[in-house]
Amino acid sequence: MTNTQPSVLVIDDESGILDTLRILLKNSGFTVETAQGGKPGLDALRATSPDIVLTDIRMPQVSGIDILEAVKQQDPQTPVVLMTAQAELKSAIQAVNRGAFYYILKPFANDELVAILRRAAETRALRSENLHLKREIRRRERHAGVMPIGRSKRFVEVITLAEQVAPTESTVLIQGESGTGKEVVARYLHELSARSEGPFFSINCGALPESLLESELFGHVKGAFTGAVRDKQGLFAAARGGTFFLDEIAEMKPSTQVKLLRVLQEREALPVGGVEPIPVDVRVIAATNKDLEEEIRRGAFRSDLFYRLNVIAMQLPPLRERREDIPLLAEAFLQRVAAERGLAPVRLAPEALDAIMAYDWPGNVRELENALEHAAILARNEEIAPDCLPERITARRAEPLVGEKAHDNPTLEHIERAYIMWVLQNEGGNKSRAAQVLGIDPSTLYRKLSRYDAVTPEE
Repeated sequence: MTNTQPSVLVIDDESGILDTLRILLKNSGFTVETAQGGKPGLDALRATSPDIVLTDIRMPQVSGIDILEAVKQQDPQTPVVLMTAQAELKSAIQAVNRGAFYYILKPFANDELVAILRRAAETRALRSENLHLKREIRRRERHAGVMPIGRSKRFVEVITLAEQVAPTESTVLIQGESGTGKEVVARYLHELSARSEGPFFSINCGALPESLLESELFGHVKGAFTGAVRDKQGLFAAARGGTFFLDEIAEMKPSTQVKLLRVLQEREALPVGGVEPIPVDVRVIAATNKDLEEEIRRGAFRSDLFYRLNVIAMQLPPLRERREDIPLLAEAFLQRVAAERGLAPVRLAPEALDAIMAYDWPGNVRELENALEHAAILARNEEIAPDCLPERITARRAEPLVGEKAHDNPTLEHIERAYIMWVLQNEGGNKSRAAQVLGIDPSTLYRKLSRYDAVTPEE
């Protein structure tokens, strides 16, 4: 609706009244559609989606009350104004109680009708604005809840790409090691898309046997197999209007891959045991921790399905390659644990932060979250000491800072390592000061130390 020319659908069974009202309302700044009779009025309502409906209350076959009910089903925000004779006044009052905006008695003054319709237009505009604000608030709340956390260069590149492709309908393939946050990014894509008001469904393709996975994805008809005592709707049908996240797509068996390919190509799914395909209206996001091109070479994954999935490719970096994000993630996880478990807020002691920064996190973000939950539960007072962390994170192999036996022909890496360890030793193991002396970012220093697997004086 525009503020200058709100649209009005006028419904009456008398052509003379329709002609008069069309001229009056157009001259008063409205866009006007007319329909002669209730049944044509219903057809026009569905075709035009007007801002306001002005209808006679008494018409053969389809009455103004029927029109009101249809409007409320189609768009409850649309005001309905009823034109009524004195004899139908009781029905008009009941209609107002059932949601009509106003009623006006025939015969009426032209300026009175125009004033009522202008108030209806203002009400519609306010309702629409209020609904938009409520949806935006809900979207932002959900958005904040799934916003991926990080500021490292590689991670920011991934999120920037996600924000670019989210408004499109393109299929997305997210690749990365287990625990890197593939589902978090998938949910972020959903929340930024035009489908954000629709459902978000997720399934792990490796968690179910093939026969059960097919039934869950595509549904089945009664009698399709032993135990199929009734028709079952598949998740592709249930996710209509939303997003479907297929995690660990490489675990899907070839026969199921063929059915998924049909969904992506034809936008329809065939239930197990069925003969009639069901239309599919979902956006597909897939994820894997495997190299799908290698799986294709092994014959374990269909190349045609890969190309259908790989429209937009996203590669999530492992946590060890974005160590500068660890403090941000740690803070967010500790706040969440405290809120969910009713614990007092806690923070990492500097030594504990050093430990988690130096650890390689083979389980990535998921392992970090679990380790911090463990630590928060064991924390004393308001601080997490290193001994609150799982032992695998703090029990690192000790070795001298600088090897006693010098290499006859040291490599550049040996020289770099020896110099870094010498600076650390001179700075008493303080990594922040050592990074300043070395002229490198602290995160770079942590990566190098992790690669060397070296223990510093403060450890």
